[in-house]
Amino acid sequence: MAIGRQTYGFFIPTVSLMGVGCHTELGAKVKSLGGKKPLIVTDEGMTKIGTTGKIVKLLENDGISTVVYDKTIPNPTDKNVHEGIEIYKSNACDMIITLGGGSSHDCGKGIGILASNGGKIHDYEGVDKSTKNMPPFIAVNTTAGTASEMTRFCIITDTSRKVKMAIVDWRTTPTLALNDPELMAGMPPFLTACTGMDALTHAVEAYVSTIATPITDACALKAIELVSEYLRPAVANGADMEARDKMAYAEYLAGMAFNNASLGYVHAMAHQLGGFYNLAHGMCNAILLPHVSQFNLISRLGRFADIAVALGEDVSGLSERDGADVAISAIQTLSKDVGIPSGLRELKVEEKDFEVMAKNAMKDACGFTNPRVPTLKDVMAIYKAAM
Repeated sequence: MAIGRQTYGFFIPTVSLMGVGCHTELGAKVKSLGGKKPLIVTDEGMTKIGTTGKIVKLLENDGISTVVYDKTIPNPTDKNVHEGIEIYKSNACDMIITLGGGSSHDCGKGIGILASNGGKIHDYEGVDKSTKNMPPFIAVNTTAGTASEMTRFCIITDTSRKVKMAIVDWRTTPTLALNDPELMAGMPPFLTACTGMDALTHAVEAYVSTIATPITDACALKAIELVSEYLRPAVANGADMEARDKMAYAEYLAGMAFNNASLGYVHAMAHQLGGFYNLAHGMCNAILLPHVSQFNLISRLGRFADIAVALGEDVSGLSERDGADVAISAIQTLSKDVGIPSGLRELKVEEKDFEVMAKNAMKDACGFTNPRVPTLKDVMAIYKAAM
């Protein structure tokens, strides 16, 4: 079959450190990047449990002084970014270290864009709007889900519009990503579940994306296999280092997939729920995933059958259509097993907001690579089905 002229990029950090204990290499990596005074972007939760202090002390032992901004909130806002850049500038910082999950990493990316490019974070909504490279950027990851520590995606809430801005820019890719399962052991079960289902969503959406490639396919399928095998034990026992380690690989592989194949309407719609109701992103993805997948099914029957196999299901002897149905059923079972709410009604989502959220979802850059093109009515119907 002839293929039209198309080119694809592949974006990942310059260096990634994986495995138990790798966070102890942080000081050496800061020095190798020429950092003299990094800004650590994190949240109060990380400070409260002592992780921020642990990282500050680790760097101090290597002779590196730091400045800490720990006011990042879940679903980080334009206000977080603008507060952070003022601290960065007033303290003459020269690099950024993010510590935490997707919220901290996204906030740090926003700060990094402004540090080099100026203006307001709203100026960079969309694709590749920056013109200058960010300062050196190390992302120290403590969750296994968003993959923001290694992607070019930055999601910031515009507080005036109550909309999550999708900033997709190759210059926001961290210089170095660090995934140490030791730093993930403290995640409570529900956060483990939500972030793990986020990783699954990344892999599924990347695999059925309109710009998937053989490279992203390989990453996505392996990520799905790992989530299927290791998310349940990670939720059941946070101290299970094998499960934590494998989930770290799962979320990173899923990140490699969607960072290059992009996403779809699960994320486009979840962003609106997060912006409107300040809900956990991974939880919104988990609730929406089977419903958006059901909508997308007819466009990617064979690929959803592949997803069923990656989820550990036996589809031998089934038609492609029936195999695809098995994938959706397996996703729902996994979601239920790890304690994800059954629908949006439990989260106090109201039908009166469907139309405005659906309109905003249709403008979200993540929806551009969805395999089936929805109407406004379709998007509203998916929200309703997810209630």
